Amino acid sequence: MLKILSLLACLFFATTTSAQHMPQDKTYTFDDCVTTYDTEAIQKTQVGHQFWFADKDFTDGRTIKMSVVDPGKSTHAPHQHPQDEFFFVLEGTAEFYLDGKTVEVGPYTSLYCPSNSMHGISNAGDTELKYLVMQKYEQ
Repeated sequence: MLKILSLLACLFFATTTSAQHMPQDKTYTFDDCVTTYDTEAIQKTQVGHQFWFADKDFTDGRTIKMSVVDPGKSTHAPHQHPQDEFFFVLEGTAEFYLDGKTVEVGPYTSLYCPSNSMHGISNAGDTELKYLVMQKYEQ
């Protein structure tokens, strides 16, 4: 599982990285480049919790976080925003909504939300839903 997380994060950041997009005044130590899930650093939500592996200030707005959602809940209603977004289901059963259609999916499934599409994700199972959220915010 950790190898998959590492691979996903590397692919996400490597495919969108170039010298012109990186902050020129920021240098990264080895320790900056390794983030391990830490229960002390989670952010509680009304439906579970989240953990930011990389927030929008880490590089140039690219982010990766893990959302954990209790059974039968969703983090919010379907919505849309200018940035596109990826979800990657780690554990549980997700109901994915995209522009009027829904599908239930399980672990190791990637879900893509194009820019300005109406989308949402909820826990359709009876165990916690854990998924990664990857997107790039404008700086």
